[in-house]
Amino acid sequence: MKKIIGKVAATEKKPTTIDEFYFWTNKQRILNPFDVVKVEHIDKSISYGVIEEISHITDSASYLSNFISSDFGDVSTEPNMHRIGMNFVKAKVLGNNKSIYTPVLDGSKVGLAEQAEVLEALGLDKIKNKLICGYIEMYRDEDKVTLPVHFNSQFLIGPEGAHLNISGISGLAAKTSYTMFLMKAIQDEYLSKQDGNDSVAFVMFNVKGRDLLAIDEPNEELSKEEKERYTKMLGLNTEPFKNAKYYYPYSNHSTSKTHSYGNSNDINTQVDLDKAFRYKYDFEDDKESLDLLFSNVEDSTGTMESIVNFILTGQGGFGDITSWSQFINKVGEYTKSGQKGDKEISVMSWRKFKRIVTKALNNEIFSQRVVPEKNEIRLKDSIKNIQKNDIHVIDIAKLDQDTQSFVFGDVIRAIYDLKLGQEEREENDIPSKIVIFIDELNKYASKDIPKNSPILRQIIDISERGRSLGIILFSVEQFKSAIHDRVKGNCATHAYGRTNAIEISKGDYRFVPNVYKNMMTRLDPGEYIIEHPVFRSLLNIKFPRPLYKQFPNG
Repeated sequence: MKKIIGKVAATEKKPTTIDEFYFWTNKQRILNPFDVVKVEHIDKSISYGVIEEISHITDSASYLSNFISSDFGDVSTEPNMHRIGMNFVKAKVLGNNKSIYTPVLDGSKVGLAEQAEVLEALGLDKIKNKLICGYIEMYRDEDKVTLPVHFNSQFLIGPEGAHLNISGISGLAAKTSYTMFLMKAIQDEYLSKQDGNDSVAFVMFNVKGRDLLAIDEPNEELSKEEKERYTKMLGLNTEPFKNAKYYYPYSNHSTSKTHSYGNSNDINTQVDLDKAFRYKYDFEDDKESLDLLFSNVEDSTGTMESIVNFILTGQGGFGDITSWSQFINKVGEYTKSGQKGDKEISVMSWRKFKRIVTKALNNEIFSQRVVPEKNEIRLKDSIKNIQKNDIHVIDIAKLDQDTQSFVFGDVIRAIYDLKLGQEEREENDIPSKIVIFIDELNKYASKDIPKNSPILRQIIDISERGRSLGIILFSVEQFKSAIHDRVKGNCATHAYGRTNAIEISKGDYRFVPNVYKNMMTRLDPGEYIIEHPVFRSLLNIKFPRPLYKQFPNG
């Protein structure tokens, strides 16, 4: 065996087991958590382990002995005696190249795994349907190993498994950047495919500033070295996203006619190139989505739902309404004492209903009819016509939270209608997979969202049966522990960025070794700990900066 670094140590109190073993190594040897080691085992086989903990131990009986040996605490003198010391390493068993799973034996030689052995140990050598997800680095100096890492795409976007969840604190976890890296890899993969029956499209929600409003423009700040990492190591091209279209909330009070953090000149240029549109909601076409305005309202008695049903069934004169202003006026009639309506709905309930809808409908996206000649659209129509390899970026960053929820829920419904065959399109013409990317998932699927929320129901439905329909959720949030259990529990792939000590103490991280959890509080931007069904262990991966245009503080 080459590159021997130590030997297995099995003691009475810490024996080797099928799952783990310990070995000693020189105290000067630099090793890190996630490094892979190999052990000589019986029948000339090799067992692999991944390092979880590293301890340093000496023959000193106590801290007092150390103090005395340094001339009773004189830090300027050399100790009277040199302590015998070593590093003691705990490793988790990954497997054996001959499928021998009896514990490794005391005194067995331990060495550094070479490149091919690292791939074999982590289960990366037999991955099918490869999709690049980053790269790993191990060891130091002449022993250094740098390898690309691939997901099995069928466990990310179906049909074997589906959905991605990424967590980490704001600003330092680079959650959006990593999600976009994966979606760039997916688009490259599908653009190169000749199989017309297997296709993908993307729907992204821009929720922070201008983050995603120029994803088809190159990042001029990337260095030559960073671009070479994309091409030579990761096998991706260095072009930004293709086929991107942008959808901005309509406003009559800005030069770009949009309610957005985007630059007016940039937006107008996108409109001139016919790749940007302003979205509105028309009462006659969009009244079916009224319930989405109550996604964040606790309605345990179902009164708001009853009012919505009363309106949608055309009762009480609501069947003659053609505009939002008429709608508000009609609702106002039912807030007055003595008005006749559904006997089970009180005037107080109507007043609550009016307060909520009036606040939402003050937004200009509800104000006027859609004028296609001015690049105005309904989002449902844009989703209905989404093409293979298209990217629809929907800007909701400047909307208030309730209106954001309304737009998000409306788009999700449109995607469902499309995939369930509610639209008049040939099935072969519809993208077989539609990936939805939403940041700040806590706004829509946290444990605190009312159980009656229609948006929460939709997200749970996507997580539980979206895979079979080809609807895939890529979700991002700061704190994973706050997300509804049925949503995160149905995600096949999880990525953990930098987080804080309070978060890692929650039950969601119970399965993570303590050293790995502590590392999560120190991860750098561009670094993630990944859990994926085909990996034999958690992996510490890295990824490069985005290829598309970045904005300051974005």
